[in-house]
Amino acid sequence: MTEEKVRVLVVEDDMRISELHQRFVEKLAEFEVVGVANNIADASDMVEILQPDLVLLDLFFPEGNGMDLLKQIRSSDQPCDVILVTAAREMSSLQEAIRGGVFDYIIKPVFFPRFQESLHKFHDYFRQLQTGGALEQKDVDRLLHPHHVATTESGAIPKGIDALTLGKVREVFENTEVSNMNAEEVGKAVGISRSTARRYLEFLVTEGFLKADLIYGVVGRPERRYLRIG
Repeated sequence: MTEEKVRVLVVEDDMRISELHQRFVEKLAEFEVVGVANNIADASDMVEILQPDLVLLDLFFPEGNGMDLLKQIRSSDQPCDVILVTAAREMSSLQEAIRGGVFDYIIKPVFFPRFQESLHKFHDYFRQLQTGGALEQKDVDRLLHPHHVATTESGAIPKGIDALTLGKVREVFENTEVSNMNAEEVGKAVGISRSTARRYLEFLVTEGFLKADLIYGVVGRPERRYLRIG
């Protein structure tokens, strides 16, 4: 069964920038652009008609402020989330955005790695919504604090485990449709050696994010494969 894509509306008055953001979105297989609006009035209509899951919203428009559209979306209970993509650097703008319930706040100029990180985080959140069910604290922490990855009881990541690499290994299991993987496959996906991947995988087993199974083939030693829990 094909996973439902996240439907994105790009709202940006500069056509060149809106095209750039559209191309950024189209690089991510889990997302699709359903509309591009270059003014607030069109954006308001598109939100109502297209019912996007996510709006990438600028703040500054010749005819007004994108914050007004954010407030309109919230007051009308539109079933969509908003990521602000703006040149606004004032603390007051960030504060107002947070109070308005934005999912993220990205400052222009936008660089793809930061953009990708934000959308991957949103996709994780979106999938959790589709799955439903009761949340554990670890689910909330993973969604709201993705960089504060699982830690040991002492509260520190053990020596030999890098937080950034650990996050990438976790993403392999969060974004793949493969039911289970071995250390070699994960290593290739992340760009690390098999032995390094094995170290991170075993750590995630101890943290309860993965479980490990021994798969017995026709010949040779049993293969240790890893499966995400939940």
